[in-house]
Amino acid sequence: MSVSNISRRNFLRAAGLTGTALLVGLYFPSGAEEAKVAAADSAVASDIEMNAWIHIDTNGKVTIFSHRAEMGQGAYQSVPQIVAEELEVNLNDVNIRFAQGDRQKYGNQVTGGSSTIRGSYKNLLKLGASAREMLIAAAATKWNVPVTECYAEAGHVIHRPTGNKFHYGELVEAASKLEAPKDVVLKKRSDYKQIGKPLHRQDTPLKTNGKAIFGLDFKLPGMLYAVVERNPRLRGTLKSFDASAALKVPGVKKVFKIQTGVFQTFRDGIAVVADSTWAAIQGRKALTIEWDDSGFEHVNTPDIYKKQHELINNEEGLSARKQGDPDAILNTATQKLDLVYETPYQSHSAMEPLNCVAFYQPDKLEIWGPIQAPEWVQDYICAQFKLPKEKVIVNMTFLGGGFGRKAFMDYPHEACLISKETGTPVQVVWTREDDMTQGPYRAGISYRCQGAISNGQLSALKFRMAGQNTAHWQGGPKDRANRSTTEGFLAPYYKSIKDISFADVPFETPIPNIWWRSVYASTNGFAYESFLNEMAHLAGKDPLDFRRGYLNEEREQKLIDKMEQVSGWKLKNKGDGFGVAITECFGTTVGQIVKVSKKNGEKVKIDKVWAVVDCGWYVNPDIVHAQVEGAIVMALGAATTHEITFKDGLVEQRNFYNYLMPRINDMPLVEVHIMENDANAGGVGEPGLPPFAPALTEAIFDLTGKRIRKLPFDMATV
Repeated sequence: MSVSNISRRNFLRAAGLTGTALLVGLYFPSGAEEAKVAAADSAVASDIEMNAWIHIDTNGKVTIFSHRAEMGQGAYQSVPQIVAEELEVNLNDVNIRFAQGDRQKYGNQVTGGSSTIRGSYKNLLKLGASAREMLIAAAATKWNVPVTECYAEAGHVIHRPTGNKFHYGELVEAASKLEAPKDVVLKKRSDYKQIGKPLHRQDTPLKTNGKAIFGLDFKLPGMLYAVVERNPRLRGTLKSFDASAALKVPGVKKVFKIQTGVFQTFRDGIAVVADSTWAAIQGRKALTIEWDDSGFEHVNTPDIYKKQHELINNEEGLSARKQGDPDAILNTATQKLDLVYETPYQSHSAMEPLNCVAFYQPDKLEIWGPIQAPEWVQDYICAQFKLPKEKVIVNMTFLGGGFGRKAFMDYPHEACLISKETGTPVQVVWTREDDMTQGPYRAGISYRCQGAISNGQLSALKFRMAGQNTAHWQGGPKDRANRSTTEGFLAPYYKSIKDISFADVPFETPIPNIWWRSVYASTNGFAYESFLNEMAHLAGKDPLDFRRGYLNEEREQKLIDKMEQVSGWKLKNKGDGFGVAITECFGTTVGQIVKVSKKNGEKVKIDKVWAVVDCGWYVNPDIVHAQVEGAIVMALGAATTHEITFKDGLVEQRNFYNYLMPRINDMPLVEVHIMENDANAGGVGEPGLPPFAPALTEAIFDLTGKRIRKLPFDMATV
C-alpha cells in the first residue's frame, strides 16, 4: 500500500492511535546511508514511507513503535530509554508497541546478532531530538519568542525568561504541521539524565502482574489448538497413518498430513487439531504411524566427530583468512603445538516452547507469536502460499527466550498450513520433546589448532575447523569458507602476529543447524582462546601478560588493566586456580577471569567470575549486567552439563531430565564491570558467552594440571 494513498487520519487509525497527534518517523531516501526524520503530514504529502515513529497525543503520552522483538534482552526498556533521553520526557511517560513485520517499511527486523541498539541507537537519538525541536519551535511560535529562549524538560517546553510552559500535548497539533529539522544537535553523554542509568525495566511489572502477552497467551475467538507428530529421524518421511483412535479422543476435531519447510527441505508431519492443547496432545498419542526412514544417513555422535577429526587432520579446507606464511614457520619451528578441540551440539531450549497463532482468510493471512524475525517469516510465508506482501501480516508478542531458534520459519509455517486446512484461527504448540528432538541445533565442531613460538614470541597460528555451516542449510554456496570461521578472534592480533591462517573444512550431516547465542563465537572462542592459553604456557608466559603483548590497541590494554585490577590477578593464592579468556563478537569485547578451588574430597568449585565488558556506548548498566550474567549461566551449561547426541539417527535427549541445566547451587558469584568510553555501541545480549568456557578450563588447569579440550565435561571428575 502506497503512503500517498493513506490519509493522515487513516494512518493514525490503522496504528490504533488518537486522531490529533505529533507523529515523527524515520525514512531512508534512495541511496542514502543515513536515516532522515519526517513528520507524518510531510511524509504523506511527499510520498515517504516511514520505518519507525514516535507518537505524542494531546495528553502528552509518548508511544514508540519498536521494530525488534523483546525476548528478555531488554529492547523493550532500552529503545524507549534512548528516545526519552533526547525527547526530554520521563521514561514512565513512554509506551512501546511492537511493529508489524514489514521489510520494505522497517528494513532489518531480525532480533539477533545483538543488533537492536548498536544498529539503531543513533537514529533513535536523532528521532527523539527532532521531535523535541519541533515541539520547542511550536511553543516559540505560540509565545512569539525566539526559539533560543526555550528549552524542553520533563514533557514540557519552558520559556526561560518568564518560566511559562506548555505541556507537550498542548503543542502536538501545531508541531505536526512543521517540517522536521534537517540537523539536530545531540546531547553529550555527560549531559544524559536517563541513558547510562540503571532505570527499572518497563516490562518487569507486565511480566509479574500477568499483563505481558507472550505467544502462548494470545487468543482469538473461535481459535483451535494443534500439535504435530513429526518423524523422530530428521530426514524421515511419512508412509502411512491411522487417525481413527485419535479422532475418538474428546475434543479432537481433525487430523491430517502437513509438510513444513525446514530450510531447503520439507518435514512430514501429522497435525492433530482440537479444542484444547491437552486434547490435541492426547489425540497425537493415539495415532498409529508408519514412517519411512530409508534413503538417508542415520547419524551417530561418535561417527560425527571421527569424521571431523579425519577432515581437519587430512585436508587444508577453504581459506577464510590468511596473512603471511604460517605453514613455513610451523614446518621449521622447534617449539610448537598441534592440538584438537571439540565442542558439542546444543539445543536452544528456550523456557517458552515454540508456538504460533495463524488465521488464514480469503483476503489475508495473519500471524501472531514469539517471533525473532518477522520479515523473514513474512517473506517465507508469502513464497509458500504465493501471496503478496500486503496480504501477510506478522505480529510480534513477547518471547520467553529465543537464542536464535525463534528466528526460524518452521513453526509459523505449521500454524499457517493448519489454519488454511481448518478455516479457523489455530495455535500450534511444540512440547519440550518436540523442540529438543527436532532441532535445528547449534552445530558441534572440531578444531585443529597449530602454533609456533620463536624466541619466546608467538610467531605463527594456524586454525582449521570442521562443522556444519548454517549458510549451506540456507542454500549458500558450498565452495566458500564459513564466513564465521574467525568470529570471536580479536582484530588486534592480526597486526601483532604476522603469520596467521583460518580455514573451514566443509562437513555436512542431515542434522539441521542454526544460530545459537553468540553463534560461532561460542565454539570458536573455546578453541582459539584455549589454544592461546596453551601457547602462553609453552612460551613460559603468564596467560594474561601473554595476551597483553599482542593486543596493542588502547581499548584492549585498558580492558586488561581492569581485569587485573578487579580480579587481583597478580595476587593469586597458591591454592586457587585462575583462568582467563578474551573474545569479541558483535562489536563488543569481553574479558573474563574465572577462579576455582578444590577442598579435600570435594569436586572442583567455581568460586567467582569477573567479566569486563567493552561495549562502547550503552543504555542501561543493569541490562548489560543481566545479559552478561545470563550468558555466563548459558555458557556454564554448554561447557559442563548438557549436549545433544545422536544414536541411529535419533536424538537421545528429550527433556530436562537428560538435557541437564545448571542448578542454582552450581552458579558462582559473577561480577560485571563496564568500560567507559566514547566508542560506538556494540552488542550486549551475546558477547558475554564465548570467553567463559576457555577461562574455566584454564582455571582448572591452573589448579589441577589437567587440560580439558573437549566439551562438555563433568566438573565432578576434574
